[in-house]
Amino acid sequence: MNHRLKIGLIGTGVMGKGMAGQLMSAGYHVNVYNRTKEKAHSLVENGAEWFPAVKSLAEASDIIITMVGYPKDVEEVYFNNGILDHAKPGSFVIDMTTSSPKLAEKIYQEAKKKEIHALDAPVSGGDIGAEQGTLSIMAGGDEADFNEMLPIFRIIGENIVYQGRAGAGQHTKMCNQITIASNMIGVCEALVYAKKAGLDENQVLKSITAGAAGSWSLSNLGPRMLKGDFEPGFYVKHLIKDITIALNSAKEMGMMTPGLELAKSLYEQLAAMGEEDSGTQALYKLYQS
Repeated sequence: MNHRLKIGLIGTGVMGKGMAGQLMSAGYHVNVYNRTKEKAHSLVENGAEWFPAVKSLAEASDIIITMVGYPKDVEEVYFNNGILDHAKPGSFVIDMTTSSPKLAEKIYQEAKKKEIHALDAPVSGGDIGAEQGTLSIMAGGDEADFNEMLPIFRIIGENIVYQGRAGAGQHTKMCNQITIASNMIGVCEALVYAKKAGLDENQVLKSITAGAAGSWSLSNLGPRMLKGDFEPGFYVKHLIKDITIALNSAKEMGMMTPGLELAKSLYEQLAAMGEEDSGTQALYKLYQS
């Protein structure tokens, strides 16, 4: 991959900041934009170039990566005097936000009309994965475009899989979020059970993380729960958003999702307790309330 290419990154929150850092460490010139400029301060101090608007960043970048909060934010940055109105023909736009599969398809179709290459490539792995460049990346779009962007994906991720047509990356991320949402309930209930049974919860983790019950959430977020560390690797409010997208997509496909519906109700209770900006592991608090 040509290191002279300029990579624009829109959204320098928990995830975007780590991704931008990896790209800069690999020698790329990174342009950044965020609605709250302060969140990009450390990146600019380390050599990223700040742009005051989506329009100017799009015009100055060869590859534009978006990592924003909600589908409405994705819609806002891509349309209505956004990225697709100002990106150069032949450039690449990669939405790595967890968003609607239908919106990913819309971006792809509109980009194609303007000779812009579009991929939907949501990620999994949280703040740790972003900081360490070990994210799982699930991509949808044209396979040739995916292959051309693979060197970029390899800088920020490890488990990188092409899933198929536009929207397929987002559908795969929904599968990921469905699994996480229900699994987190099990992690919380298991640790609370251990405590009430008078066990040493950390010793319990040593046994169950290595067996059939093992999962990323159990190994990485279980210890955070026990330490009382509820800082966000991934926000409660964003998981509620993802669960809602998944429920809507599942409804359109006519499938039952009782586990997902339970997870949504529990996380909404947690948000009502004032925990929407906490990490998803804060579900543990609901069991202690």
